Amino acid sequence: MATVDLHLHTTVSDGRLTPTQLIQLVADRGLETIAITDHDITDGLEEAYAAAEAFPQLRLIPGIEISTDLGEHEIHLLGYFLQTDHPGLQETLTRYRVGRVERGRRMVEKLCEMGIIIEWERVKELAGDGSVGRPHVALAMVEKGYISRPDEAFARYIGHNGPAYAEREKLLPQDSVRMVTEAGGVAVLAHPANLTDLESIVGEMKSYGMVGMEVHYAQYSSDTIVRLADVARRYGLVPCGGSDYHGLGNLNEPLPGELGPPQESVDELERLAMASRSASRK
Repeated sequence: MATVDLHLHTTVSDGRLTPTQLIQLVADRGLETIAITDHDITDGLEEAYAAAEAFPQLRLIPGIEISTDLGEHEIHLLGYFLQTDHPGLQETLTRYRVGRVERGRRMVEKLCEMGIIIEWERVKELAGDGSVGRPHVALAMVEKGYISRPDEAFARYIGHNGPAYAEREKLLPQDSVRMVTEAGGVAVLAHPANLTDLESIVGEMKSYGMVGMEVHYAQYSSDTIVRLADVARRYGLVPCGGSDYHGLGNLNEPLPGELGPPQESVDELERLAMASRSASRK
């Protein structure tokens, strides 16, 4: 059981717990440092900070998860220690959330053409006021009985190469790293194990200013973690990680804190963020 989890989602994007409920869960599980990393949105942080006031032992780091395209790869980038009121950050995130809506609508249309009839209005209801994501489409499919768990939707229909997958506009990796850095944060590569030519990607992303990569990721085997730790060490990247908790009800979904990085990784991320902010003011 870890005391640090730097990868958590709420109903503000595609998780199933509100920020308040997530804070209660992580506090009950004894976590001490967490980051909420909703997709393309930081709106849940205000509620989360208010809820965290009841748990003085808990530190909440402002974070985000952003999808980028690098050639044929979809790469997810995590940002930590963001100054969330940065106007450039929020303007860009607003634009990309609109793209999420259009992509979701196209996926629903494709599914209906395949005879999998779900309603776009229901997908929007599942997303609520948050950022629309593929898990909301998957949950609508579960409700209608087409699949039994959300992960089946990704495996059979809406995964990257699935028949109902639809693209959306994404940032380039260098632009994502720059956006995070300009907002006072630091950029980290998310769940990298399945990327082909990983070291080439890591080297390129580091050249853009990325400072870390997920290693202690709860869905990875011990062998994979050892391999990724070696890559991070050789490229001078901070080893990060967490549960990637959504609460979707998938089989064997890790709970917050089942695996995470050491506190030293958090300290180093914070040091790098502060150093970057100092350099930008000169």
